[in-house]
Amino acid sequence: MSPHLLDTLTDSASNPNIQNGFPSNIGSGVNSETVHISKVQPVAPVHSEAKFELEDHPIDEPRSLNVAVIGAGIAGITAGVLLPVKVPGLRLTIFEKNPDVSGTWLENSYPGVRCDIPAHVYQSTFSPNTQWTEEYAQGHEIRDYWQGVARKYDVYKYLRLNSHVTLAEWDPESAQWLLSVKDLKKDSTDTTSVERFDVVITAIGRFNAWKLPDIPGIETYEGHLRHSSNWDKSFDPNGKRVAVIGNGASGIQVVPSLQPIVKHLDHYARSPTWIAGSFAGEGEGRTLEPKLYPVEKLQSFEDPEAYYKFRKEFEAKFYRRFETIFKNTEGNEKLRTDFKTAMTERLKEKPELLEQILPDFSPNCRRLTPGPGYLEALTKDNVSFIRTPIARFTKEGIVTNDDTERKVDAVICSTGANRDMLPPFPIRVPGVGSIQDAWSPSPYTYLGVATPSFPNLLSVQGPNATGHSGTVPNQLETQVTYIAQLLRKVTQQGIKTFSPSKAATDDFVAYCDAFFARTVWSEYCSSWANGGKPGGRVQGHWPGSASHLNIVRRSPRWEDWEWTYRTPSGNRFAYFGNGWTAKELQEDSDLTPYLKKPDEIDLRIYHEEWFTV
Repeated sequence: MSPHLLDTLTDSASNPNIQNGFPSNIGSGVNSETVHISKVQPVAPVHSEAKFELEDHPIDEPRSLNVAVIGAGIAGITAGVLLPVKVPGLRLTIFEKNPDVSGTWLENSYPGVRCDIPAHVYQSTFSPNTQWTEEYAQGHEIRDYWQGVARKYDVYKYLRLNSHVTLAEWDPESAQWLLSVKDLKKDSTDTTSVERFDVVITAIGRFNAWKLPDIPGIETYEGHLRHSSNWDKSFDPNGKRVAVIGNGASGIQVVPSLQPIVKHLDHYARSPTWIAGSFAGEGEGRTLEPKLYPVEKLQSFEDPEAYYKFRKEFEAKFYRRFETIFKNTEGNEKLRTDFKTAMTERLKEKPELLEQILPDFSPNCRRLTPGPGYLEALTKDNVSFIRTPIARFTKEGIVTNDDTERKVDAVICSTGANRDMLPPFPIRVPGVGSIQDAWSPSPYTYLGVATPSFPNLLSVQGPNATGHSGTVPNQLETQVTYIAQLLRKVTQQGIKTFSPSKAATDDFVAYCDAFFARTVWSEYCSSWANGGKPGGRVQGHWPGSASHLNIVRRSPRWEDWEWTYRTPSGNRFAYFGNGWTAKELQEDSDLTPYLKKPDEIDLRIYHEEWFTV
């Protein structure tokens, strides 16, 4: 305590006319000239022993930040478009293991691959395609669109294609991440380089690491064996006996595409599932036949105002069904009734199948899939729908738990990808361990974007990072924008390391668990929402709606983060520099960017545009 402050407090205690260090009669109408306050001393500032030295630079001098994004699917492309324009001083590298961008839409080429969501809501908000061929676009058209976005916004200049990240390790001394990157274009075995980055952002997608099922004897099978995400385009299924394992999204698309051309199809389904009409009540939903847009409709979309009106009305429907995820609600019960009625009608040729495929869990517990033609395919004479669990493979086929062997020429495994949301390569911090350890038995994140004790590590579309309803591209854009705000703070304020606090993360996890207990995702079904563990913690969704999540991302809670600073003094205000701004040192620079014509001012965002300062 300052001796001056101590004297003041002592005088206050002994003098009834002084309260809290000031005369009690100030403001009481007493003439101020008669008030004696000579003993009230100013409080001396407390100084640290080390003298602080100003850094000689303007406060807004650009600072370089070396950032790596891992993955160039839709998330990586969105990051490549938005981060460079939102973060001054950014040096960006995007690593992609494939020879081109677009992720799952580049990798998946199985028969019938297309999006379950209408194309007009599966595109960026800032670069729409008004001329989609079909309402539910085929995979190749979606791939071409997103590659076109990457070209339009020059994302390719940041790309390192055919580059597979195999390890990320934190170097505490330099406060940087060391990425081990394997060059897949080179034939040599020694093709791995180590590169340093200030910040690493994973954008690897949710269903990136496909894998064959762990079934005994699968390595002994001598027929054609493929995962649907690793489709062999040279494979001709015509006239063959084929098995399809799995009734997730890809299995439900593969079955009706193969059924008309194969000799016989064995379809193994471990779990029942709901077959939806559409996701958002946007119409009759998908059909097996392509839903081509009429020429007149496409021509009307060439009018920007007409297309804007259409898109606003159409996309809004995808935000209106949040109620359906909650247990015992009118909305969810209506889905159950509507889906059961539709499934009964579609299975009328073999009504006995309804009991085998109709779930006892609520709609939305597993991801809804429209599946046009799927139920109809199951009723055909050349299809066997098999719910008996698989026991093992043989050289010629598959044996179920009842010892029945079914011989087939080919097996297509539509068994999904990793559902634990763990990165497919080790991410390690010395003295802490790996992210794989930290996320065991379930992912542990702050707002789905970062994890305590893993500094300068961020993710796009990580665990608990996607709100129900809404659209995928919009949520990617708002998450990348949230990250951009964080990176701007890092570059502008001389921050060296950042990570969320454990207390804040624990609070977020507690909120998630309380919220999800009210939803159908907590029911006993196996889905990617719970990491494939029925009744397990829900990790695939944000604890709220898409609109709810957009609000959270608009106003980051910086108080939830822990920071260290680049300045040797550790002074958090060292970035203030020498008191100048760069603009003031430039002739003819605009020092009054805030002045606008009155009719151009929106007071809600006035003085909040970061780029006009």
